[in-house]
Amino acid sequence: MGRLFWKSFFAFWLALLLAGVGVGSVVWLHRQAEAEFESLPALPGGRRAAVMLDAAEVFLRRGGPQMMREVLREWAEAPGKAQLFVIDEGGRDLFGRELPGDLTAALASGDFRRGPMSGARRVHAHDGQTYTLVARYERPGGRGHLLRGERPSPALPIMAGLLASLVFSAALAWYVAKPIRSLRGAFRAVSEGHLETRVQPSMGSRRDELADLGRDFDRMAQRLQAQIHSQQRLLHDVSHELRSPLARLHAAIGLARQSPEKLETTLGRIERESVRLDELVGELLTLSRLEAGTPGAPPVTIELMEMVASIADDAGFEAEASGRSVQFSGAGEVTASVQGELLYRAVENVVRNAAKYTAAGTTVEVTARRLVDGGVAGEGRTSGVSGACQASGVFEIVVSDRGPGVPEADLEAIFEPFYRADNNAGTIGYGLGLAIARRALLSHGGQVRARNRPDGGLEVTLSLPLG
Repeated sequence: MGRLFWKSFFAFWLALLLAGVGVGSVVWLHRQAEAEFESLPALPGGRRAAVMLDAAEVFLRRGGPQMMREVLREWAEAPGKAQLFVIDEGGRDLFGRELPGDLTAALASGDFRRGPMSGARRVHAHDGQTYTLVARYERPGGRGHLLRGERPSPALPIMAGLLASLVFSAALAWYVAKPIRSLRGAFRAVSEGHLETRVQPSMGSRRDELADLGRDFDRMAQRLQAQIHSQQRLLHDVSHELRSPLARLHAAIGLARQSPEKLETTLGRIERESVRLDELVGELLTLSRLEAGTPGAPPVTIELMEMVASIADDAGFEAEASGRSVQFSGAGEVTASVQGELLYRAVENVVRNAAKYTAAGTTVEVTARRLVDGGVAGEGRTSGVSGACQASGVFEIVVSDRGPGVPEADLEAIFEPFYRADNNAGTIGYGLGLAIARRALLSHGGQVRARNRPDGGLEVTLSLPLG
């Protein structure tokens, strides 16, 4: 058992004991008040004995023994109830009953404080005689006792309460400490590298804050596991991508040594491979900076519609050599304060990627528009779109190609570094463009999503919040 268990156990047990002491004290004080209310200093029997003796004294003083016989006969002879003995100077009971032995002894000694007698009083009656009044209580079994009665011993209820409080406190402390012990073991396992550890199965059907903490831990462990695996895959992919240009560089250097007459051609090959390495390292640095959340260049105010049009124009010029084209549609002016170079590279990566994979002889469609409250800004105006739009709403860029598309199961994976679809084998690139685009948009509070077009091809939508 851990320290938390014992702390919880003693805390719960102390709370139960204090509650029990408080309730017991209230009950005890209440019973004491009742006892004080019923008790009289001169009469151990209390209030009922005093009433009996007072009534008998009145009847004897005012009406004499005859009235006492008529009025108190039923009360005095009732079995199992309070009895009243009226004893004359000769030691005989006024009702002719035989006196119990203890009562005879009390008459002889004059001490009525012991035994079942609850009180006694001497009264001078109307006939001039002196009578002794004794109040007594007889149980149906014949055993006499005081009118106050006997109270059971509190030891058994106290022991039962202590045992019940011990069991309840232990169960409650175990219920609280068990999931925390599971969490502690899970944290230790994760710290030792066992990222597959989960605690939710050990929580059972709990629906409290500790269960919520367990679910949060599982999400954290799952996220850590995914990130570690992603980093390991990234390291493997980087090593693989660097190996190819380095191998070609090494081969070109060996060729230059073997064939000096081909030095110009070899130097051109070395230059191209160096440029590719520089591009790869640059993209890796950009991706690493975006994933780490490192602040980039300070934001600048640029005209977004003009930027997208420029990117589409440049991509279209390069695509003409392979029989492809890029068409841009968008009007108006939309300005925003963004990291210009980063956003430019993000949009350019998506457009160039579409131009690379679209089928020969087809056109890549690039549409830019500003959305306000779910609609396109400028729709429904008679004067069209003109002037600078206010910085509010969402700036959306949709890039559609006519290529082979992407398997539905891989629509999210294409935004991971070094992703290559099976149907894209043989294309040039490192699989970093879309990964950089998504992280660049996320750093601006936007998002990137992809879907397959019903008539073929891939459609990538970039959403950038304005304002």
